[in-house]
Order: sequence, then structure tokens, then C-alpha cells
Amino acid sequence: MSHCRRIVYPCRYIRVGFFTMLLAAPLYASESPPIQTTPMSGGDGSVEQFDHNAYSLPLGNMSMTKRLDFSVGNSFFRNPWVAAPASTEARDGLGPLFNTNSCQGCHIKDGRGHPPTGDENPIALFLRLSLPSSQAEPEVLEQRGALPVPNYGLQLQTAAISGAQPEAKMLIEYRPREVTFADGSSVTLQEPLYSIAEPAYGELPENLQTSPRLAPPMIGLGLLEAIPEADLLAAADPDDADGDGISGRANRVWDLRTGSTVMGRFGWKAGEPSIEQQGLHAFAGDMGLTSSLVPHTDCTESQGCDDFPNGGTPEVSDDVADFVTFYASSLAVPMRRNMDDPAVKQGAERFNALGCASCHTPRHRTAANADRPALADQIIWPYSDLLLHDMGDALADQRSEFKADGREWRTPPLWGIGLAHTVNPRAGFLHDGRARTLEEAILWHGGEAEEATQGYRDLPEDQRAELIRFLESL
Repeated sequence: MSHCRRIVYPCRYIRVGFFTMLLAAPLYASESPPIQTTPMSGGDGSVEQFDHNAYSLPLGNMSMTKRLDFSVGNSFFRNPWVAAPASTEARDGLGPLFNTNSCQGCHIKDGRGHPPTGDENPIALFLRLSLPSSQAEPEVLEQRGALPVPNYGLQLQTAAISGAQPEAKMLIEYRPREVTFADGSSVTLQEPLYSIAEPAYGELPENLQTSPRLAPPMIGLGLLEAIPEADLLAAADPDDADGDGISGRANRVWDLRTGSTVMGRFGWKAGEPSIEQQGLHAFAGDMGLTSSLVPHTDCTESQGCDDFPNGGTPEVSDDVADFVTFYASSLAVPMRRNMDDPAVKQGAERFNALGCASCHTPRHRTAANADRPALADQIIWPYSDLLLHDMGDALADQRSEFKADGREWRTPPLWGIGLAHTVNPRAGFLHDGRARTLEEAILWHGGEAEEATQGYRDLPEDQRAELIRFLESL
């Protein structure tokens, strides 16, 4: 079988790559990437919901008792947190520095966020910060993944409660970049240029590293967590031993629960090992809220955050943390649509032929012994290998995170991508939302995806449209 390169693709950025299909079970013995023939992308828990609430339903195979827990978690995910002290004691302690006051503020309708326009304050898009890893002690990199910036930490907070000063303003400018297809037609991409203005806590260092991050969709996270690690690692080829140009590798990150280094699978660079840790780091970094797992926020000593009232120790109780984690792990994946459309079928074949499935692995099976019956032993179609891939210069942020380097990104799942603009009409694709359409997201892919991206540019217009139709059906 010829190995096509991968075409990273959009999902708030989506990556499309080609990866010889092979989950370590007889089901995956075929040499060619499988073509999905069932609409049940998220297994038995898939839901038939295609409107603006398409990403917000619980797993369809979940018990009624568990749906009550889901509803409680949803309330804490959706409703805003406030500054302390407040009469709403279960939701106070916001800030003093933060990016947004609710989880839903970034994950709009449980879907993708969008970049700010005009004079809007960024909410669903923020900047990670760090200094070059060469300056860090090994223990810092092992446990934090990057070296914090003096006075500013690891994330730029652009909002603050009354009496506090936001860290700075994040500014974005766009310059056009034209891409021409083999047939002579063209499309104009928008390349974002980021800068920081009005820093409030001292000058920023000249060697500052930044990485923009847009809130990704929340669907199917529990299913992704239930994929056996051995299956994911079996697909890794860090040294490209088979010579196909695809070098997926696992990130190795710090697990706060076990106090050890484990495989990462969540976040843009697979920098988080679990849904729980990812969520509680977001509480701390995005909203300035402590928990027993993450007892410190990103606020630095020089910023004087301890001078403000807090919402208790911790501010996010263990019960609330558990409910929110359960909610985040229980959001269902919408069923596929228009699967009998000839254009969609042709697009699926083209997806494989170009090499998109090299990284966007279509099919997985969750562990039979997963903790929750609704997640166990499910055939799912996320279109991701959850591994790191070199995406080329155009998408590089030049900032490392644990073992991920400045050119690498985790393959984002594609399931549900066709409903992104139904859920949030302003949703952006790729890690910073620069791509306004699925086609733009494809065209930004380079590195390991360059050959597949070039293959897309070489297609005639009707065949490019078929590939997009396929992606829209997911």
C-alpha cells in the first residue's frame, strides 16, 4: 500500500493526515484506512441532534441517574463565577486575574470558540507564555511543561475583578496570504500576528515565547479517554521507521494525581493526561479558581492576588470538580449525516487517498473494562490518533510543552466538525481560529502534511468540494 502524506485539517483546527490503520485488534487488521459506514460516530451513545445544541447532549446510552449528575455538572459549567465574597458561595472566588468567568464563555455551546474581532476583548482565545526551555531546571520542565515568565506565569490574563489590574492586552492583526490551486483559482488566507500591549506588571522579556490557544469542542472526551493507551502507542512512529513521512509520537506529561510522567492526550499539544486535570487547570488558569488538585492559580507573587478575598480553600470543591469532570466526559457525539450522498462517499475515498487518515485515524475501540459502562467497548470514529505531528513552519508557535516541540500539535478529532458553525456561527478552526472555513484549515497544514496538502491543491474544484462535503458530514 502506498503511504500518502497527511493533510492536517481543521477542527478549530483540524488535521488531516494519513496513517496506516491499525488498532491492535482483529477489527483493525485491514491495510487500508476504513471507510465509516455507520452514522454512530460516538458509538452507542451517539445522538441525533443537528441544531445549535448538537454538542450539548449527554451520552445517549447513559442511565437516567447519571443524567442527573450530568445536569448538575452542566450548571457549574454554564453559569458564571463571581468575585468573593458573594451570596452564591458555591460559585465565588473568580480571579482576581482571569480570562473568562465561565467554562461556557470559552466553549460556546460546548463547541469551539472564536477569535475576537474589532475591539472585542479576547475570551475564547488566550496566549500561553513561557521562557525558552533551555533556561529551565529539568524538574520544572518535567512537572510544568514550560518555564513560567517572571511576574506573568504561563498564561496571559486579560481581565480582572474590580480593584485588580489585567496583566495586559492581547492584540491581533491579520495579513493576507494567497494560495493558488493547480486549476488557477485561489483563496486568500488570513495570517494572524500577535502582540502584547500595556503590560501591567513590569516589562515582558525579549525572549518571551507565546502560543495562542482557542477553546476546542467538548464532545466525546470521555470516549477518547477510554481508548487503551497501548492502541495509541502502537500507532506512534517517532523515527518514521516505515519511511512514510508520518512521525506521530506521544507527549509525556506530568500527572498530578499519580505524581508521575504519563502519556498526554488532551489539549492542543496533548499536554494533559486526563479530562479532570485539563478541566481543573482551566479553572485555575482561565478563571483564577483553586481546587484540591490544582491549589494554585497562575497569579504570581508580585501581582498581589492574595490581597483579595478568596472563595474558600479550595474555591472549587471536590464535589463541584467531580460534577464538572463527569459533565465534560459525558457529552455525546452527534451522528453523521448525508452518508448516502455520492459526493460524500467520493470525498471519503479522497480523504484516504490523499493521506488524511495517516493522522486523522478514523476508527478506534474503547477499552472493554472502562470505568463507565456507557464508555466501554465502543466502536468510535473520532478521526484522530491523539499523537503529536510536525505541522510545518506556518503553524509553528516555536514554544515547547513537555515533550512537544514548537512545530508539533496533537491531531484534533474531526467528529462533529460539520456542525461547528451551526453550534457557533463564528467558530474558528486550527489552534488559534485563523481558519474561517474547513478549506482554509486544510491549506494551512504543512510539515508532515505538506504532501497531502499539495495533493488537495492539485485537485480540480469538484473533487475538492467532495472532500469538503465529506468533512461536513462528520
